[in-house]
Amino acid sequence: MYDVEKIRQDFPILSRQVNGKPLVYLDNGASAQKPKIVIDTISTFYSNEYANVHRGLHYLSNLATDKFEAVRGKIRTFVNAAKEEEILYTSGTTEAFNLVSYAWGVPNLKAGDEIILSVMEHHANIVPWHFLRERHGVVLKWIEPDANGDIDPQKVIDAIGPKTKMIAMTHMSNVLGTVVDVKTICHEARRKGVVTVIDGSQSSVHMKVDVQDMDCDFFAITGHKLYGPSGSGALYARSERMAEMRPFMGGGDMIREVGRDVITYNDPPHKFEAGTPGIAQIIGLGAAIDYMQGIGMDAIAKHERELRDHATEKLGALNWLNIQGQSATKGAIFSFTMNGAAHPHDISTVLDQRGIAVRAGHHCAQPLMDHLSVSATTRASMGLYNTIQEVDSLVDGLHLCHEFFG
Repeated sequence: MYDVEKIRQDFPILSRQVNGKPLVYLDNGASAQKPKIVIDTISTFYSNEYANVHRGLHYLSNLATDKFEAVRGKIRTFVNAAKEEEILYTSGTTEAFNLVSYAWGVPNLKAGDEIILSVMEHHANIVPWHFLRERHGVVLKWIEPDANGDIDPQKVIDAIGPKTKMIAMTHMSNVLGTVVDVKTICHEARRKGVVTVIDGSQSSVHMKVDVQDMDCDFFAITGHKLYGPSGSGALYARSERMAEMRPFMGGGDMIREVGRDVITYNDPPHKFEAGTPGIAQIIGLGAAIDYMQGIGMDAIAKHERELRDHATEKLGALNWLNIQGQSATKGAIFSFTMNGAAHPHDISTVLDQRGIAVRAGHHCAQPLMDHLSVSATTRASMGLYNTIQEVDSLVDGLHLCHEFFG
């Protein structure tokens, strides 16, 4: 049985008040709160276990290295990669996609080659490909969602042409909550020799991920959305693709030998992890993954479907609220505008006075805002600790906004 009240006790911040009201945190799509086990793990590491990794032979360095490297195995299991060497540590999905752009894209793409992506992408999965467009003449081809916010996988497949070399696609939209059938896309892309880059920033938080079954080449996750520390994340890179990549950054630990006239590189994954990493952040991410798997990804997904269904019913009954994206399989992410004079920033401010934290703006998805013909939306995004009562609090707050702004 999913005991959400017991889970909430694991998150210290959820017991606080904001503006004299109990905190209702519905900004999980931007960043999730941290359970005590993650906070304690990081504190213990800095207080009693800290040393640099891969550098020394003393006790603390060996301990830190063992804890740091153990997380690679946890992430491998979490996304079901074939081997640990396919897991590269990053500071988050932004670094992951830039790594793919520079380490794989630059040496393997030339002017006129095409990258297919959707207008639903987060800027992190757009801007690195624009770099290739600006600097190397790569062509970007855009896929638009339908009226419900769904991406038809066949539409993506049909867009593959003789010059298509890569598909960059979100697994779950951070704005609409749409879950994209990336498995169908990736299987057909592999058959046609097209590399696939999948943004798992949202999906990995809300559902089981299996990169082998998905058949993708790259898959990125970010720690701060996974109830872990900011500055942590990972990139799954298929071994065949990794063999085609050149180092992204140069420095310590990614080399085997450095001379005046020669340099040899370390083996993957260290070949792509230059310098002193975010040791505490990665160890904290490992604790967060342990925490989520302790609850169970299927149990989390079931709880969030119940939140989604309740929110769909309650928000859908507000005929003055315009919900963006009505996909039948969407996650518990709701972006909306309100009829009348209320700007999304106004809505967010009024809700904040009631202790309700939501996000307002373009959500780092300006091409999608243009497609929807809006400048911004208010977004309520739910996580494993949110409750039905909190959804009702959101609805009550929106009634107040509507009465106030008319």
